[in-house]
Amino acid sequence: MEFVVALAFSDPREFCELARVADACGYGYLALSDHVVHPETIRTPYPYSEDGRPRWESEAPWADPWVAIAAMAAATERIRFTTNIFVLAMRNPFLAAKAIGTAALLSGGRVSLGVGVGWMEEEFELLGQPFRTRGRRTDEMLEILEKLFTGETVAHEGRDYAFTPLRMSPGLPARVPVYVGGLSEPALRRASRHDGWVSDLHTIDEIREIRARIEGHREEAGRADRPFHVLAALRDAFDLDGYRRARDAGVTHVMTQPWIFHGGPDASLARKCEGLRRFADDFVEKLRA
Repeated sequence: MEFVVALAFSDPREFCELARVADACGYGYLALSDHVVHPETIRTPYPYSEDGRPRWESEAPWADPWVAIAAMAAATERIRFTTNIFVLAMRNPFLAAKAIGTAALLSGGRVSLGVGVGWMEEEFELLGQPFRTRGRRTDEMLEILEKLFTGETVAHEGRDYAFTPLRMSPGLPARVPVYVGGLSEPALRRASRHDGWVSDLHTIDEIREIRARIEGHREEAGRADRPFHVLAALRDAFDLDGYRRARDAGVTHVMTQPWIFHGGPDASLARKCEGLRRFADDFVEKLRA
């Protein structure tokens, strides 16, 4: 089991120092969340809260994930990076491929792509991308990214995107793993075709049930024998026994903000770094072993 430090709602100016400490302490990943803007009026209900309201206020900081990952990669040596999650369908596929590919190169291949279809229709409108087709376009865009990342001359003819032979250089020496977020059946089927699934806040029992559904889809897709990661934020695991039960339920990566336990969500940078160290002493090496 690995631990993933979620940087959501942290000041981007803290990222590099937090990354250095997390790297030194043996954490597996740093995770970046994604929004471009926060409209003053949001009509679209947030799907992960009971009242449909987002879990953050309009002033919450959102850094560009790929710029931030490149900066943190330069400050670290071992730790990997992922997104939790990146709304691919809000973007132009070529610009997304260039940003993701550049971050993957500059990090020495320490990048994974956590992707979801998004939920805020207003943000899609502002970025000039159709909202209703975001699911199928996400699937097609992932195909396009895989082609472009080869660095070879490629072409594409699909339902929403088409282009004649071209090359995006430099190519990547290794593929970028893809983790899929979402709770709908289409999202779980999408995850089953890729390298992993990213949860919302769940109990261990909920993770076990969702993992079983994904395994059914993986059987149907002929991928049951391939490695598969579950990146989970847990509501009922806070000690070694809880994390071990989560591992037995199929969780491979626990997403957490360790400073929450030692300084709260508004902790200073110094308290956050201390929280990273204390959590690592208590859990990281013990669970890896």
